[in-house]
Amino acid sequence: MERTEAMRTTNKTAYVKRNILSGVLFGLGLVAFLDEVIFHQILHWHKFYDRSTTNIGLISDGFFHAFSWLATVSGLFLVADLRRRDAFSYLLWQGSVLLGAGTFNLYDGIIQHKIMRIHQIRYVDNVIIYDVIWNLLAVALMIIGLSLILQSKKKMKETI
Repeated sequence: MERTEAMRTTNKTAYVKRNILSGVLFGLGLVAFLDEVIFHQILHWHKFYDRSTTNIGLISDGFFHAFSWLATVSGLFLVADLRRRDAFSYLLWQGSVLLGAGTFNLYDGIIQHKIMRIHQIRYVDNVIIYDVIWNLLAVALMIIGLSLILQSKKKMKETI
């Protein structure tokens, strides 16, 4: 019985990078999907690309939506493969999901909002409040995700 558990742990250790990649892809896709549904469709705060006509904004949202689902589905295909190989680590994956979600939001908040200026979170006079909250939430997700990843790796090492 102990040998089987050790073999499982060794198998999971061999697939750490794939677990992380699947979680990051899923987290990135999930948060992009939620961003698009909540901020683009329900609240109408912005489109993916706001520097042109409404039609161009809608087309850009369509591409953004397709990207989010491609990332989500790709992450889930990797999960299915990891489970088939008995190499899936749920704690490692959870941390990677949060890391991917936070990374996407931080990229969105800094690169797309401030450097490229393709859209803002919301078009109001005091947008800095939204920016600070958006980016702090992103950093918090990344920190929690990284701590779960490190915790998972530590548990794997202890089991071997």
